[in-house]
Amino acid sequence: MNKRFGVMLDMSRNAVMKPDEVKKYASVIKKLGYNMIQLYTEDTYEVQNEPYFGYMRGRYTVEELKDIDKYCASIGVEVIPCMQTLAHLGRIFKWNTYKGINDFADILLADNERTYQLIENMIKTLRECFKSEYIHIGMDEAHMLGLGNYLGIHGYQNRFSILKKHLERVLEIVKKYNFKPIMWSDMFYRLASNGEYYARNAEITDEIKNSCPPEVGLVYWDYYHDDKAFYDDMIKSHKKFGRELWFGGGAWTWTGFTPNNRWSLDSMLPAMQSCRENDVENIFITIWGDDGRECSPYAVLPSLHAIHCYYTGTTDMGSIKSSFKELTGEDFDAFMMLDTADVSDQKISGKQANPSKFMLYSDILSGFLDSCITPGSGNLYADYAAKLKDYSGKSSFAYLFETQAALCEVLSLKVDLGIRCRKAYKENDRTELSKAVSDIGTVIAGTEKLYKALRSQWFKENKPQGFDVQDQRFGGLLLRLKSCQERLTEYLEGRAESIPELEEKLLDFYGNGEDFEKKLPLLNNWKENVTVNNI
Repeated sequence: MNKRFGVMLDMSRNAVMKPDEVKKYASVIKKLGYNMIQLYTEDTYEVQNEPYFGYMRGRYTVEELKDIDKYCASIGVEVIPCMQTLAHLGRIFKWNTYKGINDFADILLADNERTYQLIENMIKTLRECFKSEYIHIGMDEAHMLGLGNYLGIHGYQNRFSILKKHLERVLEIVKKYNFKPIMWSDMFYRLASNGEYYARNAEITDEIKNSCPPEVGLVYWDYYHDDKAFYDDMIKSHKKFGRELWFGGGAWTWTGFTPNNRWSLDSMLPAMQSCRENDVENIFITIWGDDGRECSPYAVLPSLHAIHCYYTGTTDMGSIKSSFKELTGEDFDAFMMLDTADVSDQKISGKQANPSKFMLYSDILSGFLDSCITPGSGNLYADYAAKLKDYSGKSSFAYLFETQAALCEVLSLKVDLGIRCRKAYKENDRTELSKAVSDIGTVIAGTEKLYKALRSQWFKENKPQGFDVQDQRFGGLLLRLKSCQERLTEYLEGRAESIPELEEKLLDFYGNGEDFEKKLPLLNNWKENVTVNNI
């Protein structure tokens, strides 16, 4: 039924997969029924006449992209270039050569000839690398378009008019290089729904419909709903544009080290039923890498398999699990265990809570996230670690299980260590405080083990560029753990009169004062997890 059923691999959040790993990934998903890959590259590809574009970011060379495209074509997998032509280009503005074409934040300056020279160089290079007739031009989430340097140059202009004019210029270039463009639909759909992207049954007037160029395919992207009727309504609203419609779903790898196959299935299986019934022919599943891409794209293979099965009409989970084993040699339920570092017996604030990341980095002394944690909640993690270690010996992706096992080992002690320290300090329980000091030493050793496992995983799959961020984060975490241990030791030995952080009254993270909700949130920004202070 479908023309294209693919995966979008995020190569722009520090991790750039090695070319051979891209080819391996293509061969794996081909077995699962996929016939397309989109490489999401904001600035991580070589661009002719633009030496600073992707500089030091592990960018793909022209030769590497040609080789990927050639190999994938040989196994029946189309590679569609996926770029950005308006927003999401924040890293290039680090360099002086591009600061003159920065409107605001990560947005290009529209109505500037240097901007269109850059875009033409980008598209010209991608045309040389890929044989696909399609190109994904992005064009999403440019919410502050026209409100930065553009405003100072041109004065206030109708912002949708700016977008429309910019898109027309981009499409001229796309046409020049014989590409068919697709773009995220939110900038047009928000126009029909008072700025709300997920408004059901939006009114698509003739004026709005005509504002969208007929040659542009629209991608309805949605990773957040679990109601088939919702997807039905959104797809029907998008079809009112009368443009080629694509659906972009999500297999969740972007909330830290740990995948969320559970929510991927809960959200995408009804989405696939809706796509099938509403005759959506072109589909891809995004695998994003927000905040550093700590999670491997292989970790969501069971989700990818089940998603494709549901679209093609196989909805029996027993059959899906059996075919996964037959096609990959892997156990479906074992792979689902990769989720467990984010599986808790606590209440969660949403279906995407990620305690494994925010509690790994949560500070033992300030403990501003401890209000979310129930004392003793680390008891699950030792069991998780043992099961993951057992599964690692049975999988060709053993390294994925080893990383998650190491993470669970650390969390088995660290997740409520701050709570224990605060309680022992306030009760002057020096025996328990001494035990906490010893446990910090165990956490330090476990964190070093986790770092080595993550490093091994990264260097197996990705180019080295970008791992410096993990070095900085883990280095800071280890030094802070040692500092906390030293501070507590100084207090126990009488060399410090107090520990001021532990004397502060802990308040609820959700703003309820001393009334703790004890719900796990989704917090994926390292800078916000690690401290309340400026970084």
